[in-house]
Amino acid sequence: MKTDGAPGSWDCHAHLFGPYERFPLAAERSYTPPEAIEPQYIALLRRLGLTNGVLVHPSAYGDDHALLLHALAAQPSLRGVIVVRPGSPLAWSGLRARGVRGARFSHRSGAGSNFAGSASLDDLFSLAPQLADAGLHAELWTDCAAIEAIAPRLRALPVPVVIDHMGGFDAKAGVDDPGFRALLALLETGKVWIKLCAYRNLLNESDWGVGRAFQEKMVDVNPERLVWGSDWPHLRVTPAPDPVQLLDMFMEWADSEALVRQVLSTNAEHLYR
Repeated sequence: MKTDGAPGSWDCHAHLFGPYERFPLAAERSYTPPEAIEPQYIALLRRLGLTNGVLVHPSAYGDDHALLLHALAAQPSLRGVIVVRPGSPLAWSGLRARGVRGARFSHRSGAGSNFAGSASLDDLFSLAPQLADAGLHAELWTDCAAIEAIAPRLRALPVPVVIDHMGGFDAKAGVDDPGFRALLALLETGKVWIKLCAYRNLLNESDWGVGRAFQEKMVDVNPERLVWGSDWPHLRVTPAPDPVQLLDMFMEWADSEALVRQVLSTNAEHLYR
């Protein structure tokens, strides 16, 4: 199966960095990535056969959204996800008109799960009314080990929730893992969306094919709330995967041209357009 570059086909998760002489990173940050600039990403979209992209503000930029907002203004085919906390300087008014569609928060299990410049789960609950008023959804970087405990609070939010990286499923725990079942239950409600970006959950697996069962379970539960993301430029993953191979993997696991169109076009258009 191939994408055809038709209007309305989307990569729903990517990051930009630089050029650093114009868009320097925050002084306080937990990582320093190589530059990944707007023309490179637009070229990647063409290579993927996709026409639209979603840029997620990286924590290495802290509260400075200048790069994200510049890219959204320069490229009408792009949409954005900001990172805000109570007291952040970014004004809420007009964000949707500028191409912003969501705000990202982090809540992960284990040590070292929080990074400078990220927004927390408590920030999400505090800012949920402002998100709703601004017409934005919440994006959550989390994992299945943390989801079960917070699922009731996510259900009660006044905004849709988009969960990154397929909810950080544990490949070794399998599809019957209680945390993964809790993720599926959230997906079934229709209020929660999931980005089909499996590879970060498979880096310690010799055969990435074990991720197929997790995607298939999500498709069985609610194919209308799934989108796909490349995660370019694959921060802190060495060697970085080829985004074309990641897209091919999703399409092979989908095994249906209709499902590929739904995830890459219909669903993404609904969420981001």
